[in-house]
Amino acid sequence: MTTSAELGLPALTVAPGGVATTTLTVRNDLDIVEAYTFEVVGDCAAWTTVEPARVSLYPGTSEAVTIRLAPPRSSATRAGEFPLGVRVLPVERPDLVTVPEATVTVTAFQELQAALAPRRRRGWLRGRYRASVRNLGNAPTAVTFTPGQAGEDLRFGVTPEKLRLEPGESGEVRVQARTRKLIWFGKPASWPFEVTVGPEERPESKDGKDGKDTKGTEARPETVPQAAAPVPQKPVLDGEFLQLPIFPRWLLVLLAALIALLLAWFALVRPAVRSSAKQAAEQAVVAQQSATPPPPAAVPTGDAPDVPANGATPGGQTKPGAGKPNTGPGSQGGPGGGPAVPGTGAQFSETIDVQTANGAAGTGSYPVPHGKVLDITDIVVANFQGDQGVVTITAGNKTITTIALETFRNQDYHWVTPIQVPEDQTVTANVTCEVPGTPASGKQAASCHELLNVSGTLSDIRR
Repeated sequence: MTTSAELGLPALTVAPGGVATTTLTVRNDLDIVEAYTFEVVGDCAAWTTVEPARVSLYPGTSEAVTIRLAPPRSSATRAGEFPLGVRVLPVERPDLVTVPEATVTVTAFQELQAALAPRRRRGWLRGRYRASVRNLGNAPTAVTFTPGQAGEDLRFGVTPEKLRLEPGESGEVRVQARTRKLIWFGKPASWPFEVTVGPEERPESKDGKDGKDTKGTEARPETVPQAAAPVPQKPVLDGEFLQLPIFPRWLLVLLAALIALLLAWFALVRPAVRSSAKQAAEQAVVAQQSATPPPPAAVPTGDAPDVPANGATPGGQTKPGAGKPNTGPGSQGGPGGGPAVPGTGAQFSETIDVQTANGAAGTGSYPVPHGKVLDITDIVVANFQGDQGVVTITAGNKTITTIALETFRNQDYHWVTPIQVPEDQTVTANVTCEVPGTPASGKQAASCHELLNVSGTLSDIRR
């Protein structure tokens, strides 16, 4: 006496997300009433149930229970063939347990989840993107990426070209979109494109099946055709490359405005400025000539004809510009003599060195020799230590200028009309030292030290 149990189908095929059923017939060959419980064992136990889970049988009777297989549509449900066992356990006689078995084939399905990041790129020539994909199917899959653009204005590169992913595994590739030419000027151009993500295409066989040539093989018995698996949807990723011009529009507007300003400057402003400057210079020259007395008449020398004192020429006509001889102060004229002619003397340069103790006053001077006239055209004052105080420059009985020492290091003055210093008078630099400065050596000096360079011409007075 024993317990017998038999599955209705020795082999079953089920798709993830679907349901497959078969029956299990249990017969009580004992002479007692027996209750039976059922336990599914094997790889299919997680998603297989028995309904009802317990039956009671009189001796010599049997009953069929339903075996329900419902694998989830998940990458955790691997595709392939798996054994299915149902343990039939008698309650009263557990030693008479039996385990009928069958083979369950779980079909494969393909499902991909993909994304493109970033979706939009900006650049002059190319944009780089990252395409990520995850295998949500239950079988290993070789994934390919196929970029495309309707106008063929872009060229694409994918690195690596394909990925092999196990169920539940993720991967990433780099996608590069590159334009065929640059945009130098104008508006940005938008180039939308798509990246199709899907399993690698397998070459078709000569007989339309698994890539194997069946020519010459023996005929096989026909089997009942099964429903074709649904074609998996291929994710299509939308991307965009915004191509920027090398020179934006605002730069062109700015350049045009600058060119217009330059043209306006050269055509309108610059001539007006030059004309105003020229007019001002001419007015300054006229004003200076009006304020400056005319130079004394030249003294005849050598074999030049004698000129009367009243400026008349030998023909009795009065010479233009001739008049009475200059006998005022500074003319150095006198009975039997005349002043020096400006511009006819020798070049002259003299340096006056003034060193003054702290808190004291010092003077340096240059006396004009007897019988000479000094025409000063340039003066340079050097405060090379950076002293603090006051310097006053005089020529004869006239004060040329007074300067605060702390306001300069080197100061120069130039005159178109020379400053004339008569004979026996001096060019003097009076320095009042308040605080000695610090020369280039970095150590404060003990006294003030100024230099005055006087340049011009030194002429003889004709007696």
